[in-house]
Amino acid sequence: MKDRYKTVHNFGCDEIIINKSRFIGYCKPISTEQEAIDFIEEINTKHRDATHNVYAYVFGENSNIQRYSDDGEPSGTAGIPVLEVIKKEDLRNVVVVVTRYFGGIKLGAGGLVRAYTKGAKIGLEAAKIVEKVLYKRIKARIDYTLYGKIENVLMKNGYIIDNVIYDTAVNLIILTETERKKALENLLVEATNAKVEIEEIGEEYFSVLDGKIVK
Repeated sequence: MKDRYKTVHNFGCDEIIINKSRFIGYCKPISTEQEAIDFIEEINTKHRDATHNVYAYVFGENSNIQRYSDDGEPSGTAGIPVLEVIKKEDLRNVVVVVTRYFGGIKLGAGGLVRAYTKGAKIGLEAAKIVEKVLYKRIKARIDYTLYGKIENVLMKNGYIIDNVIYDTAVNLIILTETERKKALENLLVEATNAKVEIEEIGEEYFSVLDGKIVK
């Protein structure tokens, strides 16, 4: 997967009434295509009495897997509009289901497209669109006397101290974007006069919204 991509943060659900029809937008991030299939099945079961359960999902680094269903609505008026909302936002690894309970007033082809587009949008908004960014976990082992100085330097330069482990020295666990890893290492060496042991101990994707990690 790329170092950064757009997706949704977690499960989201919202609803809207359009000309007496009730539209419920569901959305969640997925890590496999099977998760999308299971989620669609879960919503189908929950709303087995609904008029339609329309879905669309994209999966893969380049959104190479794209599926949708009109679930009985006129061709092109439901599944494709939902898929287009996902694609327009350039999202990866996302499934959306829009459930409709018919309210007695026909919406026409244009009305259906607008309604399912809106249903998809409110589902995505409820799930919170974020950027997934790959962070490297770097362990910097330093002397206790350097702790205060290094903490200030890291915070001033926008690095995140994820954890601190104390033993015979101070072990700072720092999060850094992949492209800033080298700069971090140089900063640590310079600020400690090379009195630092640096080790990469892992990596993880985090959700980022407005430049901040959201848990």
